[in-house]
Amino acid sequence: MKYRKGVFIVVYAKIGNGFEYLILKRQLHWKGWEFPKGGIESGEKLVEVVKREVKEETGLMAKEIRNFKITGSFKYGKRIKDRLGIIGQKYILFSAEVEKRKVNLKKNSDAEHSDFKWVNFEKALRLLTWPNQRRCLRIVNKFLN
Repeated sequence: MKYRKGVFIVVYAKIGNGFEYLILKRQLHWKGWEFPKGGIESGEKLVEVVKREVKEETGLMAKEIRNFKITGSFKYGKRIKDRLGIIGQKYILFSAEVEKRKVNLKKNSDAEHSDFKWVNFEKALRLLTWPNQRRCLRIVNKFLN
Protein backbone atom coordinates (compact mmCIF):
# COMPACT_ATOMS: atom_id res chain seq x y z
CA MET A 1 0.00 0.00 0.00
CA LYS A 2 1.31 3.44 -0.82
CA TYR A 3 0.60 7.15 -0.57
CA ARG A 4 -0.29 9.36 -3.52
CA LYS A 5 2.05 12.36 -3.92
CA GLY A 6 0.26 15.69 -4.01
CA VAL A 7 0.01 19.36 -3.15
CA PHE A 8 -2.10 21.41 -0.71
CA ILE A 9 -2.74 24.90 -2.04
CA VAL A 10 -3.84 27.74 0.24
CA VAL A 11 -5.48 30.05 -2.31
CA TYR A 12 -5.86 33.69 -1.29
CA ALA A 13 -6.64 37.16 -2.63
CA LYS A 14 -5.46 40.53 -1.35
CA ILE A 15 -8.41 42.56 -0.08
CA GLY A 16 -7.56 46.09 1.05
CA ASN A 17 -4.99 45.69 3.82
CA GLY A 18 -5.76 42.02 4.39
CA PHE A 19 -6.45 38.70 2.72
CA GLU A 20 -9.36 36.40 2.02
CA TYR A 21 -8.95 32.68 1.58
CA LEU A 22 -10.78 30.47 -0.88
CA ILE A 23 -12.27 27.29 0.53
CA LEU A 24 -14.16 24.65 -1.42
CA LYS A 25 -17.00 22.41 -0.26
CA ARG A 26 -15.99 18.83 -0.98
CA GLN A 27 -18.63 16.38 -2.23
CA LEU A 28 -16.59 13.61 -3.88
CA HIS A 29 -15.20 10.85 -1.55
CA TRP A 30 -16.15 12.87 1.60
CA LYS A 31 -18.09 16.01 2.61
CA GLY A 32 -16.63 19.13 4.20
CA TRP A 33 -14.55 22.26 3.54
CA GLU A 34 -11.01 22.21 2.16
CA PHE A 35 -8.43 24.02 0.08
CA PRO A 36 -7.67 23.02 -3.50
CA LYS A 37 -5.36 20.03 -3.60
CA GLY A 38 -4.34 17.37 -6.02
CA GLY A 39 -2.02 14.67 -7.17
CA ILE A 40 1.29 15.10 -8.95
CA GLU A 41 1.35 13.53 -12.42
CA SER A 42 4.50 11.71 -13.50
CA GLY A 43 7.19 14.16 -14.68
CA GLU A 44 5.16 17.23 -13.70
CA LYS A 45 6.96 20.19 -12.06
CA LEU A 46 5.43 21.22 -8.72
CA VAL A 47 4.62 24.79 -9.83
CA GLU A 48 2.79 23.33 -12.85
CA VAL A 49 0.78 21.04 -10.53
CA VAL A 50 -0.27 24.07 -8.48
CA LYS A 51 -1.31 26.06 -11.58
CA ARG A 52 -3.18 23.08 -13.03
CA GLU A 53 -5.05 22.22 -9.83
CA VAL A 54 -6.06 25.84 -9.12
CA LYS A 55 -7.34 26.18 -12.71
CA GLU A 56 -9.08 22.76 -12.73
CA GLU A 57 -10.80 23.19 -9.37
CA THR A 58 -11.64 26.90 -9.47
CA GLY A 59 -11.22 28.29 -13.00
CA LEU A 60 -8.83 30.89 -11.53
CA MET A 61 -5.26 31.65 -12.60
CA ALA A 62 -2.57 31.37 -9.91
CA LYS A 63 -0.31 34.45 -9.95
CA GLU A 64 2.08 34.41 -7.02
CA ILE A 65 2.99 30.82 -6.07
CA ARG A 66 5.10 29.96 -3.05
CA ASN A 67 6.47 26.56 -2.01
CA PHE A 68 6.66 26.43 1.79
CA LYS A 69 8.70 23.21 1.65
CA ILE A 70 6.48 21.84 4.42
CA THR A 71 5.16 18.32 4.04
CA GLY A 72 2.51 16.21 5.66
CA SER A 73 0.34 13.19 5.03
CA PHE A 74 -3.08 11.81 5.71
CA LYS A 75 -4.81 8.46 5.32
CA TYR A 76 -8.09 8.12 3.47
CA GLY A 77 -11.00 7.26 5.75
CA LYS A 78 -12.13 4.55 3.35
CA ARG A 79 -11.09 2.78 0.17
CA ILE A 80 -11.45 4.97 -2.89
CA LYS A 81 -12.48 3.16 -6.09
CA ASP A 82 -10.40 5.32 -8.44
CA ARG A 83 -7.27 5.05 -6.24
CA LEU A 84 -6.69 1.32 -5.87
CA GLY A 85 -3.63 0.45 -3.77
CA ILE A 86 -3.43 4.01 -2.42
CA ILE A 87 -4.09 4.43 1.33
CA GLY A 88 -3.61 8.20 1.60
CA GLN A 89 -1.77 11.23 0.35
CA LYS A 90 1.59 12.87 1.09
CA TYR A 91 1.54 16.57 0.30
CA ILE A 92 3.73 19.64 -0.02
CA LEU A 93 2.27 22.99 1.09
CA PHE A 94 1.94 25.82 -1.43
CA SER A 95 0.14 29.14 -1.47
CA ALA A 96 -1.26 30.77 -4.60
CA GLU A 97 -2.47 34.33 -4.95
CA VAL A 98 -5.39 34.89 -7.33
CA GLU A 99 -7.74 37.71 -8.26
CA LYS A 100 -10.85 37.47 -6.09
CA ARG A 101 -13.80 36.60 -8.26
CA LYS A 102 -16.52 34.01 -8.72
CA VAL A 103 -15.17 30.49 -8.83
CA ASN A 104 -16.04 28.19 -11.72
CA LEU A 105 -16.93 24.82 -10.22
CA LYS A 106 -17.50 21.80 -12.45
CA LYS A 107 -21.18 20.87 -12.43
CA ASN A 108 -20.99 17.26 -13.63
CA SER A 109 -21.72 14.07 -11.70
CA ASP A 110 -18.05 13.49 -10.77
CA ALA A 111 -17.44 17.09 -9.66
CA GLU A 112 -15.21 17.24 -6.57
CA HIS A 113 -16.79 20.39 -5.09
CA SER A 114 -20.32 21.76 -4.78
CA ASP A 115 -19.68 25.26 -3.40
CA PHE A 116 -17.00 27.82 -2.54
CA LYS A 117 -16.53 30.71 -0.10
CA TRP A 118 -14.13 33.62 0.16
CA VAL A 119 -13.53 34.04 3.90
CA ASN A 120 -11.17 35.70 6.35
CA PHE A 121 -8.60 33.74 8.36
CA GLU A 122 -10.81 33.16 11.42
CA LYS A 123 -13.78 31.91 9.41
CA ALA A 124 -11.57 29.65 7.26
CA LEU A 125 -10.06 28.20 10.44
CA ARG A 126 -13.55 27.42 11.76
CA LEU A 127 -14.86 25.93 8.50
CA LEU A 128 -11.93 23.75 7.37
CA THR A 129 -12.72 20.10 8.07
CA TRP A 130 -9.25 18.66 8.75
CA PRO A 131 -6.53 19.65 11.26
CA ASN A 132 -3.76 19.37 8.65
CA GLN A 133 -5.48 21.98 6.50
CA ARG A 134 -5.96 24.31 9.50
CA ARG A 135 -2.21 23.91 10.24
CA CYS A 136 -1.38 24.84 6.63
CA LEU A 137 -3.67 27.88 6.80
CA ARG A 138 -1.93 29.08 9.98
CA ILE A 139 1.49 28.75 8.31
CA VAL A 140 0.46 30.70 5.21
CA ASN A 141 -1.44 33.35 7.18
CA LYS A 142 1.57 33.94 9.46
CA PHE A 143 3.80 34.35 6.39
CA LEU A 144 1.38 36.79 4.70
CA ASN A 145 1.03 38.91 7.82
